[in-house]
Amino acid sequence: MYKVSLNGVEIFPFASEEQLLHYVDTHKGILVAINAEKILHATEQTRAIINRNIGYCDGAGVQMALKQKGYESACKVPGCELWLKIVACFYREKTFYLVGSKPQVIEETIDKLCHEYKGIRIVGYRDGYIKTEEKKQQLIADIAEKKPDVVFVAMGSPKQELLMEEIQQKHRAIFQGLGGSFDVYTGHVQRAPKWWVDHNIEFAYRLIKEPKRIKRQIYLVKYAWWLMAKKL
Repeated sequence: MYKVSLNGVEIFPFASEEQLLHYVDTHKGILVAINAEKILHATEQTRAIINRNIGYCDGAGVQMALKQKGYESACKVPGCELWLKIVACFYREKTFYLVGSKPQVIEETIDKLCHEYKGIRIVGYRDGYIKTEEKKQQLIADIAEKKPDVVFVAMGSPKQELLMEEIQQKHRAIFQGLGGSFDVYTGHVQRAPKWWVDHNIEFAYRLIKEPKRIKRQIYLVKYAWWLMAKKL
């Protein structure tokens, strides 16, 4: 499947969630969520990470840019929803391994998954506090030994992508970086209500809840200019 370049960041313009799920099931690899902020602040390192993996449209700003380039059917799939769609689609046939967040949060995540997806096979998990090279190598060895079909890593970018690439050298699987999705799933962090999400203004809700985000979101004005000027 082809990719589309936005500011040097290569994205797959998936037309539906089903197409994305089918692609990653047949090709495996690392799913990387792409939003306007990642395109705007792309560096040589982050572009390289994304471009050698499976970048997908995670936000409305990226979706707008893809449509501007002629990909009218390009869909937006928020990462905090995609991982649960992967679970729902494959939990009867695949095995899972989860890494990330605080000890309490990962424990709650495992408990909730086992309650909501009866029979799910989680072959291993651990929190995201991997402070030494020894601990990291132990994790990689455990995953290589248990050979899960799907690996979720919730540690924030680019740390999670770099770790997944190291794991991938020892074991091929479906990988997805999740950022703070375990915290959202377990209710420790509140996501914007559905109305805000459906109207593509989730960023505004988060800004209201966390005014300090203005330092990050003010740069989106530049992204909007790039869109209007067709500079992407």
